[in-house]
Amino acid sequence: MTPLHPPALSGENVHRVHWVLGTDRLLAVCHCGARREFEDPVELWDWLLGHPEDHRPGLNRPGLNRPGLTSPRRTEVELDLTLVRKEPLAEGVVRLSLAHPSGERLPAWSPGAHIDLVLGPDLVRQYSLCGDPGDASVLQVAVLREPESRGGSRYVHDTLAEGDTVRVRGPRNHFPLVDSPRYLFIAGGIGITPVLPMIAAAERRGADWRLVYGGRSRAAMAFAGQLSADHPRRVELCPQDETGLLDLDGLLGSPAPGTLVYCCGPEPLLNAVERRCASWPEGTLHIERFTPKAREDDAPSASFEVELSRSGITVTVPPDKTVLQTVEEAGVRVLSSCREGTCGTCETAVLDGVVDHRDSLLTPAEQARNDTMFLCVSRAACPRLVLDL
Repeated sequence: MTPLHPPALSGENVHRVHWVLGTDRLLAVCHCGARREFEDPVELWDWLLGHPEDHRPGLNRPGLNRPGLTSPRRTEVELDLTLVRKEPLAEGVVRLSLAHPSGERLPAWSPGAHIDLVLGPDLVRQYSLCGDPGDASVLQVAVLREPESRGGSRYVHDTLAEGDTVRVRGPRNHFPLVDSPRYLFIAGGIGITPVLPMIAAAERRGADWRLVYGGRSRAAMAFAGQLSADHPRRVELCPQDETGLLDLDGLLGSPAPGTLVYCCGPEPLLNAVERRCASWPEGTLHIERFTPKAREDDAPSASFEVELSRSGITVTVPPDKTVLQTVEEAGVRVLSSCREGTCGTCETAVLDGVVDHRDSLLTPAEQARNDTMFLCVSRAACPRLVLDL
């Protein structure tokens, strides 16, 4: 099979495309309903990049109801991989390298993607891929030991060992690197992980970029030495015990035309960056969260109806249950993982109705289109929703 050399998938050209890697084929599926099988991965990439823009949900909402343009039931790669290497990167951070036990090629991915690690029956965690998208032999993630771990990072650090089998779901990407002549990357702590492949992609494109990377201390900042050695003029390391907090006012005080801002890190950093980028052009700021975004009012609304167009049934979602729970109880299987609106697994096309968006993924402009929702947290802002399920 031809080696994969994935191009950057721009959100301006492809709207959340998912693909499945089989033993002898690649299946590309778009939410607009378009699908095609390939034997040559290069042809797959060409198809993705040339996918017609008028197939994107949101640009032409009536098209969602045209025959042949409804989205298919989601499928996703799920593999049992072997932990071939576990190595310390910094204080409290380990890198996991996962490979297929038979040496088969792993699913393609692009910068910003993450995978699920199924660590137990009720222990599923999402981690950003931090390796090389062009290397189909291994998937790499870095895991920080969280002081108040709910079990995931503690299991990774204390129990998981080289040679163990780990079930992996994905990859999926809700944090894609959009084409731009200039980038400002801001990373805090373990938030450096999705930024690493983005930097490599920006370098390959010849884009102008800068990284400002903060952490508690230099010893706790994974990849810091590698980054500063490889890119001394572009990387600014800011250990808090040496330099204090990041100078966000200096970084973001004035909008920089043609510059996209990518930020990943702890919630206080993300909130501070969002506030300072409020005056920048719409679409400038791209953020990935580890935890759900705080909301002023998360109280469930009143009951509402949900029509499942493909299944031919209608359910009533009570105030004390989510759409996802109600749909599952009705016998309709929906892929899900985090159940807190951060991973994107349960994303479902909305055919009619207005959504009360409560996720931490969609931008305000994406939410306003009301063409998609995350069933684990979002609800209806109207009496009835029609979903493509």
